Amino acid sequence: MGKEAAQKFDRQRFNLRKLNEPEVRERYQIEITNKFVALENLNDDEDVNRTWENIKENIQTSAKESLGLHELKQNKPWFDEECLDFLDQRKTAKMQWIQDLSQSNIDILNNVRREVSRHFRSEKKAYLRAKNEELETNSKIQNIRDFYRGINDFNKGYQPRCNRVNDEKGDLVADSDSIVAHSRTTST
Repeated sequence: MGKEAAQKFDRQRFNLRKLNEPEVRERYQIEITNKFVALENLNDDEDVNRTWENIKENIQTSAKESLGLHELKQNKPWFDEECLDFLDQRKTAKMQWIQDLSQSNIDILNNVRREVSRHFRSEKKAYLRAKNEELETNSKIQNIRDFYRGINDFNKGYQPRCNRVNDEKGDLVADSDSIVAHSRTTST
């Protein structure tokens, strides 16, 4: 497996919520057992790093086959694979800086951070420019429905989630002590 493929494989997240389902959990246990039975036949003379890679690869392939991949929520529509690669570069530079606090590593880390920020800004600007052109096109061809949907997408922005707690009477509970007390009584 190449270095790039290995990095993308490490980046994958498995859908661990499926382990709550008994049949999926059993299938995963069978997969892991079968993979480790095959590993028992390895020589003791084999390199420790290669053995570890075999174990890691077996666990990951078993998880991928039985659990599937967890789909990440895409909060930023402009964030793509290239952005993930930039994040990996930043992570690598930071790890080098942590291992060796030399001035050259600090300079490398700062340069990578600047490059990542510059890339993210340009991606976001390109996305916003495309959205504006789409709105302008919808306005010109008088596609009112899509025009107003696009405007509403821009206007929404960040909307914090509000978790309200009501007491038995239906009144809103506002102070934190009452919320904690109420959640303890309803959960038991």
